[in-house]
This record gives sequence, structure tokens and C-alpha cells, in this order.
Amino acid sequence: MRIGGFIGSATLVLALGVASPAPAGAAPAVSAPASALRSAVQAAALPAVAAKEAYVTDSAGTVHFSKRETRRVPVASLVKVMTARVVLREARLTDTIEITAADVRHATSNGATTAALKKGERLTIRDLLYGLMLPSGADAANALARRYGPGMTAFVAKMNAEAKRLGLTNTRYTNADGLPTPAKGGYSTAVDQVKLADVALDDSTFRAVVGAEVHKVAKSAVHRAHTWRNTNKLLQQADGVLGVKTGFTNDAGFCLLFAGERGGREVVGVLLGDQNTRRFGTAERLLDYAGEQIAGG
Repeated sequence: MRIGGFIGSATLVLALGVASPAPAGAAPAVSAPASALRSAVQAAALPAVAAKEAYVTDSAGTVHFSKRETRRVPVASLVKVMTARVVLREARLTDTIEITAADVRHATSNGATTAALKKGERLTIRDLLYGLMLPSGADAANALARRYGPGMTAFVAKMNAEAKRLGLTNTRYTNADGLPTPAKGGYSTAVDQVKLADVALDDSTFRAVVGAEVHKVAKSAVHRAHTWRNTNKLLQQADGVLGVKTGFTNDAGFCLLFAGERGGREVVGVLLGDQNTRRFGTAERLLDYAGEQIAGG
């Protein structure tokens, strides 16, 4: 008999409250209460999470998973969630911005992801929000911050003021795109990122943008044609997904802020410091795990 196998079986028996036949004269075995049975089953179903930090909660306030959730870390392009929020609080969706050489250079010179914008193009705020969130365009982020700061310094001040207003006490922004400079793009925590996403998703425009798998901009007299695809693969591989945002830098690792509907509730979670492909599978399992807990009462 393998000791490991025996211990595993014995643990399962104890957890499920199943007793072996009692010797003659022995007191009757007492089966585990239903609450203990339920707790054991729930613990056994908890997904493995290899991300360095994680947090998952739902619209009823139930916390389904937490791991180093208050640790301050860089969050890469998840920063753009706050960028979008500040823009949506100040802009009209029909406003237009002319893209400058500096906007393009900001992304290309930093090796950042782009929306492939070109100098001289004029695009609406609505379209630029898709360019910001789907392909995670640092060029779009720079254009939006330049307009609604006006300028990066003033815009970042607005981001930090909004974070303070929302009670994100462990969040500090240093830019509008999450790039490593300056100061690694600032810092946040898993808890603060989930809080922010929960609030941001109340905005119907934000919700529509982050939930889109693709956004196409037809060619016009003032801009080229663009097709932007969402980097959030969770939208394609799981049901009921609402968004929200991917991110990556060497300091932050691969990050994923995600949301979905499960059991009549909105479940929001984040994975920080993960691996690329793994984060999507883990997020899907966490959404389903939360759904099982909600269904189980």
C-alpha cells in the first residue's frame, strides 16, 4: 500500500463524513454535519491560482478568492481602465482629436502596443477608446491624455484624484498607459483593481468597449480604416464574459482584469503577475468557481 494513496483516501473519507464499519461494541460513528461536508467539497473545487496576486468578488459582496490582494505592485496596461474612466467623465464621445507625431512616437519609441494611429488622423473619442482598450494602444492613451489633461502631468493628476475619490487608497498612477517609466507606471493592488473595474462597468460606454471582441473604423476623409481586436482572449473562450483588460510589462508580468455574469450576479476578478496563456484559463475557472458558490448558496 502506498502511504500517499492511503492518506489521500483517509482524508477524503474524513472530509466526506464516510465511516468504515465500526468494530463490535464500538460507539456508532458520527457523520460529519452538512456544513462540514459542504465546506470540504467547496475547498476541493477551489481552482489553483499561480498568479502572484489575485482577487475575485461578486456584486453581492462575496469574496470568492484572495491572494496577496493588498500588496502594492505595478499593473501594466490595467492602468488604462482609469484612463478611460477619466476621459469618459470629461469628454463627449463625438469630440475629435487629431493624432500628432508625438502620440505615435510615444508608443513606438517605448516598444509599446499601439492602435496603429498615424499623424494627422482625426478620430472621435468613442473610436479612440476602442483603440485604447482593445489593442491597448499607448498612442491612443497619449492622445487622450494630451487633450484631457491637458497634457500628461495634468491628466495623471486627474487619475490620482479619481482614485482617491473612489477610495483606492493603495493606488498611484504615474502615466496614462502603464509603461514602466516613470516609476514602473505606479502601483495598485488586486483589491483596488477589482473595485475600479466594478465602478467602471457601471458606465454603459465603457462596458460596450471592453466587451467588444473587435471594432472596425471605416476609412473617411479624416482618418484611415482601422480594425482593432481585443487582446482579452477570455471573451472568446468563456460564456457570459463582460471584459475587462489585459496588461504586460516585465515588472508587472502578465495581468488580467476580468468580469462575467454568473448565477445572476456580476463577478469581477484580477490576476497579477501571471503567465500569458495561463491567465485566461485561470480566470475562466475562477468565474465558474464563483458561479458554483453562488448557486450553492
